[in-house]
Amino acid sequence: MEANCVIVELQRNSTDWTRVVDEIVRIEKRVFPKHESLARSFDDELKKRNAGLLYSHVDGDVSGYVMYSWPTSLSSSITKLAVKENYRGKGVGESLLKEAIKKCRSRKVQRVCLHVDPCRIPAMALYKKCGFQTDHLIESYYSKGRDAYRMYLDFECD
Repeated sequence: MEANCVIVELQRNSTDWTRVVDEIVRIEKRVFPKHESLARSFDDELKKRNAGLLYSHVDGDVSGYVMYSWPTSLSSSITKLAVKENYRGKGVGESLLKEAIKKCRSRKVQRVCLHVDPCRIPAMALYKKCGFQTDHLIESYYSKGRDAYRMYLDFECD
């Protein structure tokens, strides 16, 4: 990982809120197709009580982010994970994912789930490296003809 990479939980009262959210929205627009992007509703998503967002920065430059939620007391979801192109392959995504898993795990959930496009080979490899298993293929999850694997990571009961 980059020596200067720092992971921060975005707080609503942060003085950097607008700058960070604006940069995350730019990343979101570059990484995800328009119909999958939360760019228009990003602020609303972050206002939800059961959602969190971590971002990484290197020398003040936002390098990636992960959004997660805990819709039930038993499970949580990784809803978005993106890393700027020039920071990919440097451990930023893995660090973000592991930190989000820790945050979800601190809520005493038994499972973390996510969905991933089977064509996103590096993302699938990252999720498997972090212990996620493939549940099943959901046809036309993203759009007609664009499927997703549902993946999960289970924890032992405390």
